Amino acid sequence: MNYITQELGLQESLKIHNLLPQIGIESARQEILKGLRSEQKYISPKYFYNKEGGALFEKITQLEEYYPTRSEKEILSSLIGRLDIDFTNIDIIELGSGDASKISLILKQLSAPILDSINYFAIDIDQVAIEKSIAQITNLFNINCTGIVTDFYQHLEILPSNRKRLFCFFGSTIGNFSPSEAETFMKQLGTKMRKGDQLLLGADLVKDTLTLEQAYNDKQLVTAAFNKNILNTVNTLLDSNFDPSDFEHLAFYNSDKARIEMHLKSLKDLEIKTKYVTETIKIKKGETLHTENSHKFNKKHLKQFGEIAELNLKNIFFDTQRRFSLSYYLKN
Repeated sequence: MNYITQELGLQESLKIHNLLPQIGIESARQEILKGLRSEQKYISPKYFYNKEGGALFEKITQLEEYYPTRSEKEILSSLIGRLDIDFTNIDIIELGSGDASKISLILKQLSAPILDSINYFAIDIDQVAIEKSIAQITNLFNINCTGIVTDFYQHLEILPSNRKRLFCFFGSTIGNFSPSEAETFMKQLGTKMRKGDQLLLGADLVKDTLTLEQAYNDKQLVTAAFNKNILNTVNTLLDSNFDPSDFEHLAFYNSDKARIEMHLKSLKDLEIKTKYVTETIKIKKGETLHTENSHKFNKKHLKQFGEIAELNLKNIFFDTQRRFSLSYYLKN
């Protein structure tokens, strides 16, 4: 994350635009403080993705217990022949593109002349991930790439609109939104899409509790480290005194709301200080900071997403174990 300047990192030769300064670091601080002052304290999962958080999530996707990435990649690896898409002269816009491996599975199925005609836009809040992703795509394919560092939930108006477009929203990131946020996002995206635009939406599916809870409580404790690392981002933005070792990782399936919940549970009474508020933020022993929801879906939900966005649901693709879905929508 880089809310302060538009300066890029080591990959200065890449075409990357940082829009986070336009959102403003003060906006980020106020969002975090609002969550820490709430009755059920929370921190938005977008703040997982500093440099260390991005690296830890990449490790999570390779864990034995974490099936979503493997399942989605299985679908993507043989998808092109099942889509009614002409990729010639298309803009591919990937929202939340912190990892180049998924879009690469689509691009490798296309011929060189078609790749020459494609513009690829990677949009993510993690600048380091964007730089890495764009560098990888540029090295692998002869394709025009642009990276945009922003909170796409707030900045859908910056999307390119000169050509036909394929939107890709992988990883079941839609599940991190609350139901009302997901509805708002789909409405906004549907409004921005034009006739003929298409969307590929990855969504994790409702399944047995054991499989779900194991995916977020790995034996190597990588997910626990990832969860605790969000406090380092908060310390950077608020100049606060959180100590991740004062918390334990807690992840469980809430069957009533069909979602995995991730929390950080305080191991003792704490007083958190930051120069951006006068009062001390008090956290009691046993109290939790709610850091993430990961909603799970069924066919009814996926159809509703299309209806909310005024998109035609053309097809739903599943992995062989039917753990994950990739929905294909068209704007009529």
